[in-house]
Amino acid sequence: MRGVDQGAQIVFLNGASSSGKTSIARQLLLVLGRPYFHLSIDAFHAMRAAEPTEPIDERTALGFHRAVAGMAAAGNDIVVDHALDQPHWFADCVDQWRGHDVVFVGVRCALPELNRRERLRDDRETGIAARQFHRVHAHGAYDLECDTEANHPRDCAMQIKDFLASKTQPRVFDRLAPQPIVDPGAQSNGARI
Repeated sequence: MRGVDQGAQIVFLNGASSSGKTSIARQLLLVLGRPYFHLSIDAFHAMRAAEPTEPIDERTALGFHRAVAGMAAAGNDIVVDHALDQPHWFADCVDQWRGHDVVFVGVRCALPELNRRERLRDDRETGIAARQFHRVHAHGAYDLECDTEANHPRDCAMQIKDFLASKTQPRVFDRLAPQPIVDPGAQSNGARI
């Protein structure tokens, strides 16, 4: 078991509303070989005292990123279920989760299917998936992508589990995290500040 501040693994599922992130997260908790927390932006948003409104506001999203960072800093492995609806939320996650093993997974589904799924749900307003469809993937690269229209959530979870076992490096978050500044006055032993 990992100790505090030893770095945790964060499996970061990003996709539009109704894309299947929660279903994949639930399956991941069943197939991964050790305990993970499932932390969902929707569940976090629903903790408000008053009836939550859509869309998720800035304070809630930034607070959620810091809550994930806090759980990871304590050594907890986490499956994050999120929709990067604002461009700067991605940069905030990269900044907040630095030092952890983040596997960034794009959860994709065609817009007509997202709209169909959304109409079947009674827990959110219609049109959120269409508004998020292009924005949530605007940042570009992923470590892995899952198509939930073509694949069952358990199949997606197994694909992610296999990717985790492959230990593929470097990961998207590793490439984007700011690098330490080298002190030119430091001895040549590679000291960094």
